[in-house]
Amino acid sequence: MNSQQPFRFSTGVIGYPIAFVLLIWIVFWVEVRFGYRLNSLGVLPRTFSGLRGVIFSPFIHGSLEHLYHNSTPLLVLSTALFYFYRAIAWKVILYGIIFSGLFTWGIGSTGYHIGASGLIYVLMSFMLFKGIFSKHYRLTALSFIVIFLYGSMLWYVFPIKENMSWEGHLSGLLVGFAFALIFKTSITKPPKYIWEEAHYDESQDPFLQQFDEAGNFIETPKEETYSSDSSLEVRYNFKEKDD
Repeated sequence: MNSQQPFRFSTGVIGYPIAFVLLIWIVFWVEVRFGYRLNSLGVLPRTFSGLRGVIFSPFIHGSLEHLYHNSTPLLVLSTALFYFYRAIAWKVILYGIIFSGLFTWGIGSTGYHIGASGLIYVLMSFMLFKGIFSKHYRLTALSFIVIFLYGSMLWYVFPIKENMSWEGHLSGLLVGFAFALIFKTSITKPPKYIWEEAHYDESQDPFLQQFDEAGNFIETPKEETYSSDSSLEVRYNFKEKDD
């Protein structure tokens, strides 16, 4: 079985997302246990030192509440990504971290931007738009599920809450939309029936041959075969009853 084939469950489908979420929890535990504050490793817009946050910021969270609210959507969306888009899942995650971080670095307000929410918006946006663009019934259904579960997240790309990195959310949304347009050849194609193929000849279809041009059913007369040879005999075998 091809490990890159979509729509098939494997240990990596759930293993990689759990490992990632577990890692960010371990980082937070280390901060609390040893009294470290890693906020300075976040994205600090338009500063050279702030570029390191492009890589490190998704693993750093400011509070338990912040970590909790990011963990569930990250687990759900990354699991869906590895199941439905296995061939390009790592590209979406790695490039998503980099480009959403760079956009945040470029447009963000002064202060450290931390958390995995930028990546979450990349995943949400990518699966939302890609399912619609692909016209594959499973991927389109996934888009509707994403809208149902996380559609309200779209409000947070605007500055409606204090101390929230809406710039990181907006960056993730734009990057995910761009990925939905860019990643085309690696997406599975919807299955085609034989009558959808270009070389299909309707005149050779045994089912359609039962109808005329007006769509009326053509009744085929039944052929009856019989023999008038009187020399044929019918024989019966029987056993006499014993006295």
